[in-house]
Amino acid sequence: MKKSDIKILLVDDEPDILEIVRYNLKTEGYQVFTASNGAEGVSTAKKINPHLILLDIMMPEMDGIEACEKIRKIKTLEHVIIAFLTARSEDYSQVAGFDAGADDYITKPIKPKVLVSKVKSLLRRLKNNENQEAITTIGTIVINREKYLVYKEGQKIILPKKEFELFSLLTSNPGKVFKRETILDAVWGNDVVVGGRTIDVHIRKLREKIGDHYFKTIKGVGYKFTLDDDH
Repeated sequence: MKKSDIKILLVDDEPDILEIVRYNLKTEGYQVFTASNGAEGVSTAKKINPHLILLDIMMPEMDGIEACEKIRKIKTLEHVIIAFLTARSEDYSQVAGFDAGADDYITKPIKPKVLVSKVKSLLRRLKNNENQEAITTIGTIVINREKYLVYKEGQKIILPKKEFELFSLLTSNPGKVFKRETILDAVWGNDVVVGGRTIDVHIRKLREKIGDHYFKTIKGVGYKFTLDDDH
């Protein structure tokens, strides 16, 4: 996908922030749209179907957390990448952001060049998704990456977004050992501060839902997905 095809939505109530970020992203060649509050952001997102949304938290009419939750419930926007860009750096704000469905959390102030670099990192996920088949069958497991659905032996398994993304990553190359830092970068973003046990907790949930034997721990390195006959 060309840069000129990528649509980015900025949602912030500070005109100066909108203008600075908009200018730097447009200079990079992206299509950039803006909204000045959460309600307007949700409405604009529905109209333009962006690839990435940069969302402030403290805004009038509707804050960023509520806006993120609403966007995540819109069927046509279920795959949009959402990153909070906010001056709120408290742990509880970050937790609330991720619980609302955000993919990343970026704190202000941030230098424009660093922000552009972070945006490029987030948008690499679009390329990764394009390179994967929409529907993959591995043994008795069927993975529909477009609809975020997993079936095992014909039975639907419901996975929250991060669990699905982790499962999708591991199954993209069965037998390959994915290092912990690679998993954090791909699923949570390399700039996200998450607890050291985050991956382990999500792996445990996947083992409970899909089967313990599919997930192998490589001590001190990471994890891999494996079929019964793959040793």
